[in-house]
Amino acid sequence: MKYAAIGPISVHLPEKVETNDQLKAEFPSWDLDLIYSKTGIAQRHIAAADECASDLGVAAAKKLFAANEIDPQSIDFLLLCTQTPDYPLPTTACLMQDRLGLPTSAGAIDFNLGCSGFVYGLSLADGLIRSGAAKRVLLVTAETYSKYIHPTDRSLRTIFGDGATATLLEASDEPSLSAFQFGTDGSGADTLLVTKGGARPQEDAHKPRHRHRWPSDLYMDGPSLINFTVGAIPKLVDNILGAAELTKEDIGLYLLHQATYKMLDQLQDRLGLTEERMPVVLQDYGNTVSSTIPIVIHDMRAAGRLHLASPNMLVGFGVGWSWAGCIWRGI
Repeated sequence: MKYAAIGPISVHLPEKVETNDQLKAEFPSWDLDLIYSKTGIAQRHIAAADECASDLGVAAAKKLFAANEIDPQSIDFLLLCTQTPDYPLPTTACLMQDRLGLPTSAGAIDFNLGCSGFVYGLSLADGLIRSGAAKRVLLVTAETYSKYIHPTDRSLRTIFGDGATATLLEASDEPSLSAFQFGTDGSGADTLLVTKGGARPQEDAHKPRHRHRWPSDLYMDGPSLINFTVGAIPKLVDNILGAAELTKEDIGLYLLHQATYKMLDQLQDRLGLTEERMPVVLQDYGNTVSSTIPIVIHDMRAAGRLHLASPNMLVGFGVGWSWAGCIWRGI
């Protein structure tokens, strides 16, 4: 049997950079110093008006192919994680297959998951490779949450950034991904949602659980999301360790979804970890949703902080509510 191994990762960010200093000049009443102390975000990249998830994803994939001499015709399957597809239909992954020159024999699907999506994508790729259905899987994460955010929305505009990553999963003789654990609690769906653009009539759509303070299409109840996270994720970590028969000390790095500094700081405290073992790398990116974990891996690789001697843990959590984690042995 073959197993999925995480290969090279590329990151593509939109050209436009929006800094806290620019927001302060635009909105002098916003206390950006206080906001930064909570979010840990100094800038974020914003997609252009005519730039969509597929554009970012294609750019990330082309960068991956060029940097690693990968023949697009060698890809057996394309997995695209996005909550901002180009159209309700067709599948955005189908558009990307054509633009990237992938073979018409390749499978291509979208899956609509946010902050847990990269780990879900790894599990899907691992299943495809274990089953023999694919040998090379291209996993793309691409989000343009900024298109859901009104320019005057202080709570969201200071957090979310746009971006995409492309990860190559290849067949390997040795398993490197293990102890996958998942969780879903749809009772929290109303804490982070966009009700427009789907088929459900607006009068029947989910209602935000609290007053919708800003005119954005995206609604977020930050305190409820934090409460969910600090309750669910320590249990998830314990379950992953139990499934892998490892202890907390056996893990090299805990690579978690980069939501906000405040949320990660609370998780570090709950888990008893330092930033050295649970890195925070969102200052220059913002919360890029499904792309945060591959960005963390990319940055840790560049910094030489990944070592084969110790396994790492990958953990995603958020919108849905949805959460997922696994053990990764690799560099």
